[in-house]
Amino acid sequence: MGEEKERTGRFERQALPLMEAHRLLMEQAVQGGSEKVPLAQAAGRVLAEEIRASHPFPAFDRSAMDGYAIRAADTERCQDGESLTLRIVEEIPCGSVGTVPIVSGTAARIMTGAPIPEGADAVVMLEMTETPETGGKDGGGGTVRIQVRAERGQHITRRGLELEEGEAVLLPGTDIGPGEIAMLAALGIPEVPVIRRPRVAVFATGSELLDAGVPLEPGKIRDSNSPMLTALLSQCGAEAVPLGVIADDLEQARSRIQMALELYDLVLTTGGVSVGDYDIMGDLVRESGAGMLFNKVAMRPGSVTTAAVRGGKLLLALSGNPGACYVGFQLLARPLIGRMLGRREPDLPEWKAVLAEDYRKKGNFTRLVRARLEAREGRLYAVPSGIDESSVTVTIMKSDCLIVVPEDETRLAAGSEVTVIRLP
Repeated sequence: MGEEKERTGRFERQALPLMEAHRLLMEQAVQGGSEKVPLAQAAGRVLAEEIRASHPFPAFDRSAMDGYAIRAADTERCQDGESLTLRIVEEIPCGSVGTVPIVSGTAARIMTGAPIPEGADAVVMLEMTETPETGGKDGGGGTVRIQVRAERGQHITRRGLELEEGEAVLLPGTDIGPGEIAMLAALGIPEVPVIRRPRVAVFATGSELLDAGVPLEPGKIRDSNSPMLTALLSQCGAEAVPLGVIADDLEQARSRIQMALELYDLVLTTGGVSVGDYDIMGDLVRESGAGMLFNKVAMRPGSVTTAAVRGGKLLLALSGNPGACYVGFQLLARPLIGRMLGRREPDLPEWKAVLAEDYRKKGNFTRLVRARLEAREGRLYAVPSGIDESSVTVTIMKSDCLIVVPEDETRLAAGSEVTVIRLP
């Protein structure tokens, strides 16, 4: 009787709505501390502190063109074919500062990015000038002829145009990409404060699993989920620590999972969460003291996704089916990692698209359909990627979005508007 009661307990699952499961996980997320890394290593990290401009940017008025720095008032008579001849007093290349003030009747040859000399209030681009002595475009002495009227401020990038001193530039929780790297470098920040990466232990469960480099054996399959999860964790900013396969042995699972919970910030497993006799992760989570958050989510694929808290650490057990494992990670593990990293927007973005073909759904759970986005005649279409089964692997690499089919919908017609979750 005891054994029968234990087995029937496997079926005692209450499916939580996806957003409720998401909320419970996010409440358990613990953000890591901060550390400083060299600017060259900051790309892909998450900013830990607010960055303010230590000086105006640009730091000085600079020329936006190769040409001549002049006084705009000198060119007032440059109309109806009249020209103006100015004496060139010096040449100012980038990295140099002018030493001769510009007064009426004079000009300075200036390069793009060089500081505007004292007295000048406009730049005339090189193509709109002529040097009479040579008939060419070179300055550096002599005179320059100007035939166009200039306005004050013309072709000058003003000091502080982009940023004023003390202005907030980057906020905590910002993902650092190439643009952020450029801004940090421009502001003279050689070491960047970032959130420490969460260290995530990854296990696959199942005695049937083989490593990728092992020849197939009868009844065995290769473990594709662990490498996939490792790549996904790296992609979203975590430090993945693959710890191999756990055989279908409850004692081994208990020991290895407990060790991982003590050493790592999060434990992520794949497989063993269904209701079969060898689904050991489900048994482990149901044990006393496991602190189960949920053991079923009202979504397909991935309904058997399970989460528990033990010793203040999270254990998130994903389905062993590749498609379900992938979807469960994107909708639950990815935002959890994002929250641990302090991201301002940890969830994947939702877009609207046109459904490219009819879709019928079985069951009353929310369905996440792997699909790809296509632009057709100015409209965005979502095209289902192929066989819509949780065990299918090939559609993972053919998908860049998930079509959301609500729980109360059984059929969506081609041409209807749908919500899609954009995948990285």
